[in-house]
Amino acid sequence: MQKSLIWVGAFVGGAIGGYIPVLFGASYLSISSIIFSTMGGVIGIWAGYELAQLILG
Repeated sequence: MQKSLIWVGAFVGGAIGGYIPVLFGASYLSISSIIFSTMGGVIGIWAGYELAQLILG
């Protein structure tokens, strides 16, 4: 279950991070979108790990 939460966190974080520059007028394939997607993925992995530790103990 821990791996599943980490994968979900990475996916959701990457998707949200990649969409943030689009809100400010950038394209989906811009450098800023790729950078934010990477940052969102890393934050999502961290959040998924912390959530798994909270749930599973």
